[in-house]
Amino acid sequence: MADLQNYAVLFLIWFISVILVRKFFPNTRPRIFLPPSPIALPIIGHLHLLGPIPHQALHKLSNRYGPLIHLFLGSVPCLVASSADAAKEFLKTHDLSFSSRPQSAAVHHLTYGSADFSFAPYGPYWKFMKKLCMSELLGGKTLESLLPIRREEILHFLQTMLLKSNSGEAVDVGRELTRLTNNIISRMTMGTKCSGTKNEADAVRLLVQEVAELTGTFNLSDYIWVCKHLDVQGLRKRYKDLHRRFDDMVEKIIDKKMKRKKDETGTHGIDEDSTRDLVDILLDIAEDDNAEMKLTRENIKAFILDIFAAGTDTSALTTEWALAELMNNPDMFEKARKEIDSVIGKSRLVEESDLPNLPYIQAIVKETLRLHPTGPIILRESTEDCKVLGYDIPAGTRLFVNVWAIGRDPKNWENPLKFQPERFMREEGSGPSSLDIRGQHFHLLPFGSGRRGCPGTLLALQVVQTTLAGIIQCFEWKLKNGESFPVDMTEGKGLTLPRAHPLVCVPVARKNQMPAI
Repeated sequence: MADLQNYAVLFLIWFISVILVRKFFPNTRPRIFLPPSPIALPIIGHLHLLGPIPHQALHKLSNRYGPLIHLFLGSVPCLVASSADAAKEFLKTHDLSFSSRPQSAAVHHLTYGSADFSFAPYGPYWKFMKKLCMSELLGGKTLESLLPIRREEILHFLQTMLLKSNSGEAVDVGRELTRLTNNIISRMTMGTKCSGTKNEADAVRLLVQEVAELTGTFNLSDYIWVCKHLDVQGLRKRYKDLHRRFDDMVEKIIDKKMKRKKDETGTHGIDEDSTRDLVDILLDIAEDDNAEMKLTRENIKAFILDIFAAGTDTSALTTEWALAELMNNPDMFEKARKEIDSVIGKSRLVEESDLPNLPYIQAIVKETLRLHPTGPIILRESTEDCKVLGYDIPAGTRLFVNVWAIGRDPKNWENPLKFQPERFMREEGSGPSSLDIRGQHFHLLPFGSGRRGCPGTLLALQVVQTTLAGIIQCFEWKLKNGESFPVDMTEGKGLTLPRAHPLVCVPVARKNQMPAI
């Protein structure tokens, strides 16, 4: 009884002390009004809620706590925006405050640190490279000059599929599409295939997939302060090994180009009629003493890695998801084929120049990107304190815009889980709708929006739409070993929304109904 009385007296003293301290020493710090948040655990915060596939886990949280929620991933403050209105506030109204991307151990080790463009802080270097991308590297003039490369590689892909068809052999469609897009990107970027043989192709494909996997893996060292200098998951070793392999490959390419350039300048002169690839353009800028900003060798190598990581896996996955959806919807497959046959006929292959006259093909790709965006989460970081939607957002807060969830929001889409390309057609059924996928409509953001929107959007659309149209024009597709439909549409783990199970099927050539390939 005495002990109980002692505890009661101590509690009373503590309670009165707290009241007196708050009365005479009030907290002068302004109260921060943050978005709703689940209960966090010590040290790890909300990391345990992310699950194996983060965009799906964040979508479930937003259904419970609202379209804008606040999380602590370890000790890092984060926001999750899961509606079109919230995305518009961050990516348009407050775009300048969220124009940087957070640095991570993966970015530091894989992308040459501060030499990288994609994750460079918003500033003079990033602005220079963005302008360079839009005017020289990925602009219409350069893409037009490199059109023969894309045409040749797509033709080679279709010829490979025809050989598989003649032998009745099953094809891992994703693997073949990755080889195609890798060859396109490597030839456009460096003027040569990194994958001349099957073994080389697989090596480069695995390298690109590993980049996507590692940059998409949550590294505890980035989020939990006690692990900052520890390599708990063994990722640092993998970063360094992957960086070394990529660097060796690119160094050889650049050395060859530098030697050839020196030989041409010293003996024959540069052939102005030859097609320059992206590395040629970058090397010219690096040697230009009057350039607005001096590019280093590391800048060039980092940009090449950006192009490979952003353009290879993503374009292949989009085409693979589109074909899987069409195989599950044979009436749509047939409708797309009739459009191609009516516009192109059966005497030649579809080309990039035909795309404006193929609105249903465009609609299929848009619908695929809505349901299966290869960048399911847009990642930004606030550079200053700001107020958004009435909430106080401190500088250094990471922003996750859940593009995958926004594309499935029933507030913006009727029957959002249904694959329905017709939603992107005009009401009368002819011609594409005005709904844009380049960041102007915030309920459809497969390529991001604002200052950090994807500069390679035009190239990605050209490659995906032309490849898909060729696949539809030339082949029927059957599942291997007589497996029954529908095709499994389960998502896998990764930064770029891979399929959980590869799409393996048998191409069947359209007898007497397709052009010679």
